[in-house]
Order: sequence, then C-alpha cells, then structure tokens
Amino acid sequence: MKAATKEIPWWRPETGDEEREMVLRVLASNYLNDGDVTTEFERRMAAALGARYAVAVTSGTAAIFLALAALGVRHGDEVIVPDVTFIATANAVTLTGATPVFVDVDPGTMTLDPDRFEQAITPRTKAVVPVHVSGRAAGIERILEVANRRGVAVVEDAAEALRSRHRGRCLGTFGRAGCFSFSPNKTITTGQGGLIVTDDEAVVVRLRELKDQGRPVRGTGGNDVHAAIGFNFKLTNLQSAVGIAQLARLETRVRRLADLCREYRRGLAGAGQIRLLPFDIEGGETPQWVDALAEDRDGLVEHLAQRDIHCRRFWFPIHTQAPYREPDDRFPNATRLGPKALWLPSALSLTSDDVRTVCHEIREFYGIQAA
Repeated sequence: MKAATKEIPWWRPETGDEEREMVLRVLASNYLNDGDVTTEFERRMAAALGARYAVAVTSGTAAIFLALAALGVRHGDEVIVPDVTFIATANAVTLTGATPVFVDVDPGTMTLDPDRFEQAITPRTKAVVPVHVSGRAAGIERILEVANRRGVAVVEDAAEALRSRHRGRCLGTFGRAGCFSFSPNKTITTGQGGLIVTDDEAVVVRLRELKDQGRPVRGTGGNDVHAAIGFNFKLTNLQSAVGIAQLARLETRVRRLADLCREYRRGLAGAGQIRLLPFDIEGGETPQWVDALAEDRDGLVEHLAQRDIHCRRFWFPIHTQAPYREPDDRFPNATRLGPKALWLPSALSLTSDDVRTVCHEIREFYGIQAA
C-alpha cells in the first residue's frame, strides 16, 4: 500500500448550502438575537436526545457552569471532576465559586473511576461531573448509585457524546442535567455553542433565568421582570440556524463515525503496540473520535505527520496544569496513560481507503505485518 498522497485530517467541520440558506433566512428576518430559531433548535435537540427540556447557551463550558449553578453549586462547595478531561470541565466548576476536586480515571476507559469518586466525597461535595470521553460512557450506573446514596448531584459532561447511546438512552440524559458542546470539532457545530438537557422543570426555569439576566421567559430589554440574578449566555438565531441545518445530518454522521471505528478495529487488529480504547458500537455508543493508547505515541504522531496524516494528542491531565497543580502520585492512571493517549484521524470526510492508509502507516511505524 502506498503512503498517503493527500492530507488526512484529524477532524474538519463540514458546512454547506443548507447552513448558508438558514443563516440568510435569519438575516432577512432582521432578528439576529436569541429568538424563535433558537427555540426551534432547542425543541429539535430535546427530541433528538430524548430529553424533556433543552436550553441552548454560548458554549459547552457555559452549559456546565449554568447546570451546576442551577443546582445551587456555589462558593464553599466541592465538585468532583475526572483528572482526564478538557480543562473547561474544571474551569466551569471554578466559575461557580466551588472547588474542583480531581480523581483518577479507570485505566480501561480513561473515564471517571467510580470507586475513587466515592472515596473523594466529603460533607462539602455538592456535585460530580462525569465526562463521557470521546462519546464512551463513563461508569454511569455506578456513579448514579453512589451519587444518589450520598446526596450528590450528577451533571454529565457529554460534550463529546452527542447522540451516543448507553443501554438505549442518550448519554447526557442520565443525571440531573447533561451538557453538550457545538464547537467546530464536534459532530454538529454552531461555531461556538452549547446545550443543557434536563427533565426537571424547576431546573429548566432556573437555567433560563441564569442565561438571560434573570428572566424566566424571553423579554423585551425594557420593562421586564427580572425574577432572579442571571447573566448573558444566550445562543443567537444565527448560530441556531447553523445548528438546525447540521442537525438534519446528525444520524448520517453518527453512522459514519461508528463505521470509522469498525474500520480501525479491523485495520489495527493484532497490533499490540497500539490499543484502541473501547466503544460499544453495537450497543449504541458513537465515537466522537477514535482514541487509542500507543507506545512511543509522540514518535508515532511525528511519523504520521511527516506523511500528512494528522492526529491529536490527549489533554495533559488537569492536575499537571498550573491553575490546578497537584502531585502525580495521586493520579497514577492518568499520569501513566496520558502520555500514551491520542485521537486518530476521525474526520467525517475520511474514506475507507484513508483509514486503511492510516492503519498501514501505523503498522509500518511499529514494524508489524499487515493483518
């Protein structure tokens, strides 16, 4: 097999005529702010995810912050967060005034270790934010069992898990609230944007107040009643128009991402130096990206980059970042596995031949015969 003769991207957002047409309609309406288009986007997203309510906001980070705030998390509280996640999960906790408490991850899934979660609970623990890394379900049943028994609210970080299912339900619909991201590297994008889903009517009322200056319903900007303290985290009609156009292709994209994972499984079967992290594709999980643990990860990434094949290394564990620095020995799994973890090329535009080329080059790097 020949080496790559074209660029193979890690990810690339896809937009087209439908998005342009939807945006032009909003421009023609001359109502660009959070309005009826955003309401329609929320309605469609709630239906797609099987949730009672959905609230669209400015980002996934804002979604986590607002969900925690709506549940009463504030200064003096603690919120448990896995050590392996994008730093936004921790920053959203900090934004509430609470303290993020980091725990190690399960080495088999790179998601929150439920036993370590339970060990970390103190009288100040108000919530936990399990992260469904790459669309792979965290140990949500065990997390919910512990949380319910100990009086801890569960807010799911499902930023990478849009329409990924676990036991017949979409991730993000198990806890008190679930949070999603529409940044450019997600299955659907609005440029920047986020969403909170919940089945709790009291929570959704508070969310709407928090995202719109304390107003539980859309106001005029003039003599409105502001029932509570709130801020400005509204998603505009322009962004929501893009989201509606993207949503029409969600199921096609979900199927393609699942197929990419299957193709990598076949192409890397028996390659002991690289292990794909698990996805229950047949059970409904959808990979946002295909992730793996690789020996000499950085050498592999460089080898692929020289052939115009692009990967993305996993985040540094949060405990190694300056704002949240803690000793490595508290996080042995994250410390050991973080330097091995990467996302393989997972762009929707990848063909089966592209995946075979990536797998060929990985085998070449490790000196492994083709399967």
